[in-house]
Amino acid sequence: MRWGVLFCLLPLPAFADAVVTNRIVKAGQVITAADLSTVEALIPEAETDLLQIVGQEARVALYPGRPIRKGQVGPPAVIKRNQVVSLTYIIETLFIQTEGRALAQGAVGDVIPIINLMSRKTVQGRVQPDGTVSVSRTEG
Repeated sequence: MRWGVLFCLLPLPAFADAVVTNRIVKAGQVITAADLSTVEALIPEAETDLLQIVGQEARVALYPGRPIRKGQVGPPAVIKRNQVVSLTYIIETLFIQTEGRALAQGAVGDVIPIINLMSRKTVQGRVQPDGTVSVSRTEG
């Protein structure tokens, strides 16, 4: 009887729903509800909520039946690498606008490196919802 009580007190793995894809989703593609399903499995760091993944962009290729892990999907990129973008710098009443080339892709809110096409200097800017990049004064 003691062994039965001891066995009942041992922690056992809990199974949960893991989100998997139904088809190959290439990196950069936006995921739709039709692309996803769930399976009951014990998979560390696997995404468990379908609604959080729908509308996200695949950061890597996702294969059918394999669980989607955290970090493999994220917000869709608004700016692609090498895209020419509008750079804006606003401080109080000063407003400067020029063009730059994105050195990385970025989603809304990401800070990415941009090369100013006029000065050829690289600056860091935050991606805005309208596809522009806002550059701010760096604290130093």
